This record gives sequence, structure tokens and C-alpha cells, in this order.
Amino acid sequence: MFLVVGLGNPEEEYSHTRHNMGFDTINILADKYGLKVSKRNFQGLYTIAEIEGKKVILLKPQTYMNLSGKSIKEVMDFYKISPENILVIYDDMDIEKGIIKIRKKGGPGSHNGMKSIVSELKTEEFPRIRVGVGRPENDFNKIDYVIGHVPKEEQEILAKGTKEAAEAVEEILRNGLERAMNKFN
Repeated sequence: MFLVVGLGNPEEEYSHTRHNMGFDTINILADKYGLKVSKRNFQGLYTIAEIEGKKVILLKPQTYMNLSGKSIKEVMDFYKISPENILVIYDDMDIEKGIIKIRKKGGPGSHNGMKSIVSELKTEEFPRIRVGVGRPENDFNKIDYVIGHVPKEEQEILAKGTKEAAEAVEEILRNGLERAMNKFN
């Protein structure tokens, strides 16, 4: 069983912000497979389905970003999912807008959601898809940048990234992490 987690903030005011690239990717997958990510438990919204022949839980933690690990840990413990079968999708300011990078493991960097996950799971040994959102022009304004309004012309670029992230999830499930990394990185 796989746990595919999209990080984001739950309130409507944060939908379609740079910080919700993970939620947007989960929504793309759900739409494609006719799924509703609407079951409430584990401090999140989730659904269980078969995607690319694999049993998958799609999860959108409903904690705030900096507590995302709590929701993931509850699902992981309940379904006895090992860290290597947890795939986390999140925004990354160190990657150009609309570009994705797949990593097998690694530290959390400056991302508070990833810090929470590493802390709760007590490991950095889980794969992730980082969706590039670029950096703000003035570095002192990072929080406003990731949760603020996205101009229309940039929305299309970011949508390309989330679409590619959804395709990468399918590739990972279909052919494994290494093949997906070769294809998308």
C-alpha cells in the first residue's frame, strides 16, 4: 500500500496559492480517477483507491502546514505503511516555477511541512516530489510569497508543475521511483 500526501493549508483562502502545490496535485489525481478525497480521519481528508494497479491512499492533511507530520504519522501507523511507500508532494522555492524534482530521501530544508514530517516519522528516508514555485524578488517576504495571491500568468506555469507532479506519481506507481527520477528529473 502507498500513501501519497499532498501538502497544503486547509482554508479556502489558501487554495491555489504556491504553498498548496501538494493539494493541487492530489486534486488532479482525484479528478483523473473519479475520486473524492472527502473521508475525514487522521487529521486529514483522504480516500483509498487503486491507481496504476497499486492500492493507494491519497491524503490532504487538514492540520496547518507546520503540523502535517501528525496526520501522516496517524495514517502510517494505522495502515502499517513503511516510509519508503510514503510519497510527499510539496512546494519548493529553490526550484524554478513549474519544474518538478523527485528525490528518494533527504532533509527538510526550510519547508515547515517537511520539518514536521521528518520530526514525526523520525526519518528522512521517504520519497518526495518537489514542485517548483521560484523565489520572491525580495527574500524577506517568503511567507507572503507562498501563501499570497498568485498572478494569473503565473498560475498557468504552476499548473504545469502540478500536472507533471501528478504524472510523476503515476510513473512511480507504475514503474518505480528510479524510472520516474530518470524520466522527470
